[in-house]
Amino acid sequence: MKYTRLGNSDLNVSRICMGCMGFGDAANGQHTWTIDEERTREIIRRGLESGINFYDTAIAYQSGTSEQYLGRALKDYAKRDEVVVATKFLPRTPEEIEKGISGQEHIQRMIDKSLDNLGTEYVDLYIYHMWDYATPLYDILEGLNNVVKAGKARYIGISNCYAYQLAKANALAEKEGFAKFVSIQGHYNLIFREEEREMAKLCREDNIAMTPYSALAGGRLSKAPGETSKRLEEDDYARLKYDGTAKEDSVIISRVQELASKRGVSMTEISLAWLLTKVTSPVVGATKLSHIEGMANAAELTLTEEETAYLEEPYVPHRLVGVMAQNTADQAGEKHVWSVGSQKL
Repeated sequence: MKYTRLGNSDLNVSRICMGCMGFGDAANGQHTWTIDEERTREIIRRGLESGINFYDTAIAYQSGTSEQYLGRALKDYAKRDEVVVATKFLPRTPEEIEKGISGQEHIQRMIDKSLDNLGTEYVDLYIYHMWDYATPLYDILEGLNNVVKAGKARYIGISNCYAYQLAKANALAEKEGFAKFVSIQGHYNLIFREEEREMAKLCREDNIAMTPYSALAGGRLSKAPGETSKRLEEDDYARLKYDGTAKEDSVIISRVQELASKRGVSMTEISLAWLLTKVTSPVVGATKLSHIEGMANAAELTLTEEETAYLEEPYVPHRLVGVMAQNTADQAGEKHVWSVGSQKL
């Protein structure tokens, strides 16, 4: 495994971050394809053995049980100062807004609950899960700065925002002397490259780490056309993100399969090797032990310029989908682009 510095922080992270959305009690969440604690522990242990020291979860994942599973496994299998733990918090709920709970108080409640779930005194990276249009930006930044000052988080990151929002937030943080965002977790992979238009340029200029989610497009970039899995069959969220462009994306997926065959490696390795040329540490989910091998091997694989160009050439612009689409639609008072049960993510 290779390691790198996470943006403007002193966190040394593995080039692959293990995403923990697939961990947790399915009965307490919006996903039916998640795995139980016993299998979660096996995967985390194998990940640690493979050199993965960076783990990303969220309080929203399976009602906090993802955090609980991760925390217990790391306590048993790793030394706390040798792993980098990231978790995320959601915006204020309508009920909290109605009760007058401030952004600062909301963040304090969220971090305390996450620390309790994880069984730790601090997280290394505390991530603003999506832009909260109903809460003043100053309140969010002050709340996060209070968390850092209290030693409950070493650094802060952000997810699901526009480049202008990240630039605006860090400019205000610098002006006020608050902690600045050191990372962005956006939607970015070989078949969804819209982050390259603005966000990637901002991150290069300001040394902000990119740690994108959906690195394998919900499994689409790891399976040949026609192959399926429980995740592909049951993940409504991923289908809503990718089904609309399946025809266009299939050209790229076929090229991934072709290169994987020529190289004698998996499609996962090709897809992640491409992404690793663009970002700091992609967030990659694992629900089987076999997934770990592909994740680890990708960090050692180097694509040629010709191979990279061959993979990139068929790409066509994609419309905004997923979390960003719904959050933007909510703000504009428009019809939701997608939803998963009663939980908005």
